[in-house]
Amino acid sequence: MNKLIGRGAEAILYIENNKLIKERIKKNYRINEIDEKLRKYRTRSESKLIQNSGINVPKILSVNDKTMKIEMEYIKGDLIKNILDNLDKKEREKLCKEIGEQIAILHDKNIIHGDLTTSNMIVKENKVYFIDFGLGYNSLRIEDKAVDLHLLKQALESKHYKVFEECFNAILKSYKKSVNYDVVMERLKKVEQRGRYKRKNE
Repeated sequence: MNKLIGRGAEAILYIENNKLIKERIKKNYRINEIDEKLRKYRTRSESKLIQNSGINVPKILSVNDKTMKIEMEYIKGDLIKNILDNLDKKEREKLCKEIGEQIAILHDKNIIHGDLTTSNMIVKENKVYFIDFGLGYNSLRIEDKAVDLHLLKQALESKHYKVFEECFNAILKSYKKSVNYDVVMERLKKVEQRGRYKRKNE
């Protein structure tokens, strides 16, 4: 029996035989042919990003671009979103450092996650797993890496406002392992300035 665990704009997630299935759903407002091409492309693309990520992610078991399904390992752990605020300072810092290291590896492989939030990170047996690469893509651009980090900062600020500064600082500390650390940090400052300027003028 299938157990539905999530429904997003693009896909549904359910458990089947202890495996996680991500199925991209048909969009009736799109022309059939375009809808099919888009879902096929996104199904293939997401599975490739996960397989090439080089970090802790669910194992891809099968990909079917006819049924638009990705079958993967079900990571049964805690969503970081649910535990981050309640950890003691030392544990929280350790967790955030691991997040930073994983993002550095991802960016050094020129993969942009596109939705770096604590809802898309799971802790299992002291390892951080990244999930949901549905908005991910490949990019060599420093700008895209900086924006990826900026979106994570915003997500931390809105969901974990009490601890967001210490968390983001710990993440950046271990992101230093990235070969592009200095240029990404420079660009991140510019991205944040743009954001502040925009808010001021809205």
